[in-house]
Amino acid sequence: MFDIGVTSYLTGGVFFFGLALLLLTGWRGRLQGGLLVSAVLASCAWCVLLAWSAAAEELPYRLAYAAEVLRGACWLIFLVKLLSFGVRDAVASRSRYLIHGLWLVLLALGLAPMGWADAALVAQARLMGLLLMALLGLILIEQLYRNGDVAQRWALKYLCLGVGGVFVYDLILYADAMMFMQLDTGLWQARGLVNAMAAPLIAVSAARNPQWSLDVFVSRRFMFYGTTLVGTGFLMLAIAAGGYYVRLYGGEWGVVAQVALLAASAMALLAVLFSGQVRARIKVFLSKHFYNYKYDYRDEWLRFIGTLAEGEPGVALRQRVIQALAQIVDSTNGRLWVRAPDDGGDFVYATDWNRAPPVTVLARDDALLCFLETHNWVIDLHELSVAPDRYPGLEVPDWLAEDAGAWLVIPLRHHERLTGIVLLGRPRAPRETNWEDRDLLKTAGQQAASYLALLDASEALTHARQFEAFNRLSAYVVHDLKNMVAQLALVVSNAGRHRDNPAFMEDAIRTVDNTVGRMNRLLAQLRKGRFDSPAAAPVRLDQCLADVVARRSATQPVPVLRCPSGAPLRVMADAERLASVLEHLVQNAQEATPRDGAVEVLLEAQGPHAYIHIRDDGVGMTEDFIRTRLFRPFDTTKGNAGMGIGVYEAREFIHGLGGRMEVHSAPGQGSTFTILLPAASADILGSGNDGIAEAAN
Repeated sequence: MFDIGVTSYLTGGVFFFGLALLLLTGWRGRLQGGLLVSAVLASCAWCVLLAWSAAAEELPYRLAYAAEVLRGACWLIFLVKLLSFGVRDAVASRSRYLIHGLWLVLLALGLAPMGWADAALVAQARLMGLLLMALLGLILIEQLYRNGDVAQRWALKYLCLGVGGVFVYDLILYADAMMFMQLDTGLWQARGLVNAMAAPLIAVSAARNPQWSLDVFVSRRFMFYGTTLVGTGFLMLAIAAGGYYVRLYGGEWGVVAQVALLAASAMALLAVLFSGQVRARIKVFLSKHFYNYKYDYRDEWLRFIGTLAEGEPGVALRQRVIQALAQIVDSTNGRLWVRAPDDGGDFVYATDWNRAPPVTVLARDDALLCFLETHNWVIDLHELSVAPDRYPGLEVPDWLAEDAGAWLVIPLRHHERLTGIVLLGRPRAPRETNWEDRDLLKTAGQQAASYLALLDASEALTHARQFEAFNRLSAYVVHDLKNMVAQLALVVSNAGRHRDNPAFMEDAIRTVDNTVGRMNRLLAQLRKGRFDSPAAAPVRLDQCLADVVARRSATQPVPVLRCPSGAPLRVMADAERLASVLEHLVQNAQEATPRDGAVEVLLEAQGPHAYIHIRDDGVGMTEDFIRTRLFRPFDTTKGNAGMGIGVYEAREFIHGLGGRMEVHSAPGQGSTFTILLPAASADILGSGNDGIAEAAN
């Protein structure tokens, strides 16, 4: 007998202790939350004391009675405080004095010395007082629930069920004791289990009432899988009981019928557990009845971002946008339209998920688009059909009215501009949409629009880079042609005066031959569609610079070359391209210097590097010009005469050789271009073929 009572009250103590820990970790210091925690702790202590009493039968009666009174008083005080915070303050004011007077009188009756009054009379008074306490608790719960609005009833419903059930049980227990002048043993022993059942209901109400400053959180996944597990357990028990009944009364078919029933039930159970519609219905039920918010926003947002971020961009990303939005409301299909690239106002079909679109182009004057441009609303098409006044001015287009599976229209806005719409199909389980669904879908739609805008920008950048590569190729071709035309023009301009000079004719033929060779290489590269870098070979810098200075000596001021004595410096490069780059820099120095000025080309060695300095005393450049414009391609100060890629190409070529280019200049003080190149090592020079080495010498 005592073992049953111990188990019952210990179960109640464990449940209330767990609830107390949950409430204490989320308590933020508000009075309502503190009173609830006190009532739960009092119930936990009361269960433990009564379990001790049932086990040892040595607990003083006065201690158990005091715990009984204090536990009931804590719950009554908590209920009165809830009444005074916005429901019925007048009722709370009148009840407060009655409650405090009642529990103080009952406590005094329990602590009074023995023999001061008739024992039977005192016992009846105690039972009557406890009965009045339970009755008063039911009255307070009735007032709390009846006088609250819809939102308050939803938040307090499970508190009223849990605490009300406890008081109803106490009322029955003490009414029975008053009638028979003794406590019913069965009712007394089951009391702990009844109180334990109230603890989860109180926890649900605490989670629904954040104004109590109790941040109670129960994982939705835990609730979902826990509910599924419990439901599955009860179903399996029912199946086992049915199988036992069939076997017991099935005669000679009993065993066969039992096995067949169990097999069929197991398959049916698996089908239910793996059913998306059943899972969706369970989620809707839990969100509707056990949480103050329909969604676990952390999990929803992580899943939403994870769906958008997985996989490669492109059309697959547009499909994932539909899928990510559909997962929020358990939709099974959807379609996406985006604003046309020409920005004319029409929306074109982008992609779909599990369903083809009824139309591929939505005109700019479509009623749906006009409404969404003005109102950033999520449109529930079912609600629109039964209550069109909620969407003033919206008429359902014919193409949408003919789509029986359409459900929600979600706008995708980026920078306050409608850039796309998503049309979702009906969910697995019927559900109603409210402000929470709409706010979450609108926010998710804005995030999805950002992803789509980033995708469009990436595609536009790819196209722009392709055009940029083509334009750069064209610019390099024109730049090289300009240089070759300048060389030929110089030959033509001097031909009238020096046609009888054999040295001039020899030099002119060499210049034309060099130009023909460069043009043939240029044509070969154009056929490939790209510029290939020729193979690098050892180049003597002194000879290369001597050739450059010789070609530029026909222009004033004549450049002066200064080279070190000793072993010649060599670098690994394409000789012709290096000479072209250096010639361009010398030409720029001549153009920036007056005819009576000076241009100097200096070559020197410093450790494993070769330094080429091209100096002039011309107009110079500002630091801002060097930093912002000098190396910017297609930016020139020569007007229509320049392409603006010479210095940029020179720097890129030097970088490709592993070198570096530095510029020092000041307005009116000239400029110095310093080129640092890694000298060719002895191993590289030694491994080269004899023909190249001999030509270099």
